[in-house]
Amino acid sequence: MRFVWAVAAFVLATVMIGAGIAQRTIFQGPRTSTTTISVEDDAPYVLIDGAVLNTLPGTQTLRAHGDGDIFAAYGRTADMESWLADTTYTHVTLDGETLPQSELVQPEPTEEPAASPTPTPAPSAEGDAAEETPARSPIGSDLWLDEFQQADVLIAPLQLPAEMSVLVATDGTEPAPTDISISWPIGNGTPWAGPLIVAGSIVMAVGVFLYILGIRHVRRARGPRRKGLPVPMTEPIDLAVEQSDKGVISAGQTRKSLGAGRKALIAIPAVAVSALLFAGCSADSWPQFAPSTTPAPTASVIVPEGQDAPAVTKAQAERILSRIAKTAAEADEAMDPALAATRLDGAVLAARETNYKLRAAITDYAAPTAVLTKPLEIVLPQSYDEWPRSVLAVVDDEESKTSSIMIMTQADAWSPYKLTYQASLEASTLMPDLAASYVGAPQVQPDSPFLIMPPDQVAAAYADIIDKGDESEFAGMFDSETDHLRSSIAADRQRRLDDFMTTGTNTGQLTFSAVPGTFDPFAIATLESGAIVAVNLHEVENATPTNADAVIKLPSSPTVKALAGADQSPTGFSTTYTDQLFFYVPGQGSSEKIRLLGYASALLDAKVIK
Repeated sequence: MRFVWAVAAFVLATVMIGAGIAQRTIFQGPRTSTTTISVEDDAPYVLIDGAVLNTLPGTQTLRAHGDGDIFAAYGRTADMESWLADTTYTHVTLDGETLPQSELVQPEPTEEPAASPTPTPAPSAEGDAAEETPARSPIGSDLWLDEFQQADVLIAPLQLPAEMSVLVATDGTEPAPTDISISWPIGNGTPWAGPLIVAGSIVMAVGVFLYILGIRHVRRARGPRRKGLPVPMTEPIDLAVEQSDKGVISAGQTRKSLGAGRKALIAIPAVAVSALLFAGCSADSWPQFAPSTTPAPTASVIVPEGQDAPAVTKAQAERILSRIAKTAAEADEAMDPALAATRLDGAVLAARETNYKLRAAITDYAAPTAVLTKPLEIVLPQSYDEWPRSVLAVVDDEESKTSSIMIMTQADAWSPYKLTYQASLEASTLMPDLAASYVGAPQVQPDSPFLIMPPDQVAAAYADIIDKGDESEFAGMFDSETDHLRSSIAADRQRRLDDFMTTGTNTGQLTFSAVPGTFDPFAIATLESGAIVAVNLHEVENATPTNADAVIKLPSSPTVKALAGADQSPTGFSTTYTDQLFFYVPGQGSSEKIRLLGYASALLDAKVIK
């Protein structure tokens, strides 16, 4: 009976293990659902709308096949459509709810100028070709949140919301790949595969145990046997003795067969254990009885109604800043203002152009301060859907123990971000509370009445304080305790005046003045209804003769000599320094004062007074 139960257990175990393995193999079905995108036009770009990417839930995997390098990038749909506004591209959208469709989008025609009285000759075919939008490579654009590039076959795992789209291209000149597909994972879990295989293995172990017990019972039931007395050849053979003799003669063979059986029985659990490991390698092989974990509540981020999306993400800002720093380092080494202009602008570029001139004339003149890149402590993007758009960033350099605050601005959808303001933070600077990088903040208008001082008046007010000190009418609005620049400028002016008067007491005079710079201020809102304001200031130093026979000489000013192109002048010299200043300006009704956050100063120009 034990053998019967053992055989039944083997059969049942085989069925259970087989059923469990079959659920994970032949009966499981496909793991992904794939949609092929049909692109018939030879446009250089293919834009796949976010609705197509979200046809099915879950992560998306983009596949594109073609010859050569294939490029893909993703970003906000509105930004990508703006980037493609002046060129032809294929737009893939949904036809209804689930089927993708492609449409060729042509650039909108530009308005023709008013007709002139003088007839204009018709443009030739060559002229028309010259006026077409030149090919533009999508590789390395600051507008993308991320990008991918692979040869022949591109596979990009994505998880994008409906507000984002994917751009597929080659180099912007050749036609984009037409063999494109998107796949999503299918939830085809087999929760009973694991239990069936484990239970089958247990039943098989029980069957092995019953089989061993059955063999043991049979061997014990035989007992010891003796040979009978010899019998005459004519007598019938005693069957009992024959069976006993057979048992004795075949004892060794029985052991061998039992040994082989043990090997087979050992192999069966090994297969079961392997199958068990196969089933246990994934969580979807087991039923999930526990409820899903509910995430702990976090503080809600309230975005003001109607506020635009932030210009960049933090990862995007880090990538942009790294590109700016790399280009600036190359331009500083080559002293190439044209290369610097590709990534620098405003007061930052003006100071570097002067630095390059001085380094070309003075061998040991110091190079500009390098653009810090990491770690990026603060990223405050402007929340704006149009252009120009800007980003405020603060970088801490652990090696030099310095911090840098900067403004990066993008003029339009096709332009790279450029560094327009950069300054060093003062020691122990207390930054105001700022919005999160994924929320952003609006730009404050230059004439905003909601601050205790409009941004376009901050530079003039601070220039008045530098010239008049505490006697300035604006002195009470600025915090002097944390402002080390003001005292530094005053001490530097006194030192220069003392040096000048050693030789020019009766023949010349040295005057100082501060005026607003030539670059527009930039202000971005903080959480306390205030703003961080970046302004440009010029400090002008004029050395002029007071005697008609006197001449102003530059015995110890190689920088002024290099920029002015002369070492003496009967009319004098004018030297201009540029300051980049960052202030925190509180909102109306606040009891706080305007605080200087950071500053940077550099020689800007020197010339002979006409």
